Amino acid sequence: MSPLPGSVLLAPSPAGTKYDAMYYLKGAAAGGICCSITHGALCPVDVVKTRVQLDPVKYNSGLIGGMRQVVAEEGAMALTTGLGATAFGYFVQGWFKFGGVELFKIKSVEALGEEKAWEMKTQIYLGAAAAAEFIADIFLCPLEAVRIRSVSDPEFCDGLADGFVKMLKADGVAGFYAGFVPILFKQVPYTMAKFAVQGEAADAIYKSMGTNPSECSNGTNVSVSLTSGVIAGVAAAVISHPADTLLSKINKAGAGGDGPMISRLMNIAKEVGFVNLCTVGLLPRCVMIGTLTAGQFGIFDTVMNALGASKYHFHDPKAEH
Repeated sequence: MSPLPGSVLLAPSPAGTKYDAMYYLKGAAAGGICCSITHGALCPVDVVKTRVQLDPVKYNSGLIGGMRQVVAEEGAMALTTGLGATAFGYFVQGWFKFGGVELFKIKSVEALGEEKAWEMKTQIYLGAAAAAEFIADIFLCPLEAVRIRSVSDPEFCDGLADGFVKMLKADGVAGFYAGFVPILFKQVPYTMAKFAVQGEAADAIYKSMGTNPSECSNGTNVSVSLTSGVIAGVAAAVISHPADTLLSKINKAGAGGDGPMISRLMNIAKEVGFVNLCTVGLLPRCVMIGTLTAGQFGIFDTVMNALGASKYHFHDPKAEH
């Protein structure tokens, strides 16, 4: 009798092959789950943040005030606009991002050796995150385009599938990738900062405790992931915010005028101004990304533990325990 797909995913990796193909599959699944849950749960915050970026004159009363304004004008369900595209899109993105980071990180350690990898752990985090995010964004970009269009124009579509069809008819395939360059400028630095800062923050926390992940319980490791995730999320939000604003605006119909995407982005940047690019909507984004990132790392570790996999942590082979 052949095993069910779920039982294969839940099965432990064979002895001696701790970081095998099944480990990476579990990492990808955990990444998809954690990103889908966190982005989906924060959809109302993202709706308000996007509205503030698209129309700061109208939505000028902060996060709570923006939520009240949206509910008063359009009803509570307006805060869930784009939820389908968000949950599905970020499951796909999380699958490739977290799974990719684990793959590139571990393969780098195998190629360099543990001692050299420990010395270069920050560079490995940065490189692994950049490569994984680039791949993930190829799949995320069309879904993010539909989400932003539906948030900027609530009458645009009745769901993810309807949004895809309408965007395809209106803009063609190119319309799905109008925001690909800004999404790279937003997501790649964000993900690089997210994984590198979280890794460094977690190491600092373990060092302050005089221990390491292998000597701690699963609960302690998840707590460290949550704490370091908040730190990483705020840092990543600040770094990626200007590109996030551009991404929100480039997917609004007619934004930046006609012509090539780069000229449209430059037009938008000139219209908005550098200071506004960096600051408008930053506070709700910091709240959103700080919470989201902490949740992602906490859920990722929890799901990995449930699947019988132990996340790889860099360690100093010279250190005595």
